[in-house]
Amino acid sequence: MANEVVLLDAWVSMFGMRARIALAEKCVKYEYVEEDLRNKSPRLLQANPINKKIPVLIHNGKPICESLIIVQYIDEVWTDKPSLLPSDAYQRAQARFWADFIDKKIYDAGRKIWTTKGEEQEAAKKDLIDNLKVLESELGDKPYFGGESFGFLDVALVTYSSWFEAYETVGNFSIEAECPKLIAWVKRCLERESVAKALPESKKVVDFVMGLKQRMGI
Repeated sequence: MANEVVLLDAWVSMFGMRARIALAEKCVKYEYVEEDLRNKSPRLLQANPINKKIPVLIHNGKPICESLIIVQYIDEVWTDKPSLLPSDAYQRAQARFWADFIDKKIYDAGRKIWTTKGEEQEAAKKDLIDNLKVLESELGDKPYFGGESFGFLDVALVTYSSWFEAYETVGNFSIEAECPKLIAWVKRCLERESVAKALPESKKVVDFVMGLKQRMGI
């Protein structure tokens, strides 16, 4: 019980993937619990009674919710491995700003691509590409968002890439054609064991999204 770590998660969640990557980067052993999001467990509802969402990290019986907060918590608690957040206060603030941008801009645009049709879907595709281009510009010619080393902002964004093929399949477009540097960065991140193991096969996500569309009658 001295260091019991449990992750309540769902394989397809780009938010849960963040926690998995951070735990792997810090070499933390943990119990993975797959949640059925259509029939949430009493444990999840008790651990996150406010939002009732995954992921939830339970450390020695204490729940931590919201993926970016979980990643920061992991970074602060397990300090024997290199920090994911920059040591400089301003750079930390910038990393948090861009992570917030990702969740506000990329998530909504991506969701609209697979839940809408026609003009609304076209607008969502443009929105997604425009915002990915902003992030590509922030990346610049650096190997990773923080510079030479893989860090917090890379964790925040790379998990979305597991959904890129689903967006492209539904929307009939190519992210790589519009954002080649960003996709090169994705491939670089996937060379890391922590990322490769946390992210599911893109085809599996495509099948999941197609099934979801069918169930929702889209």
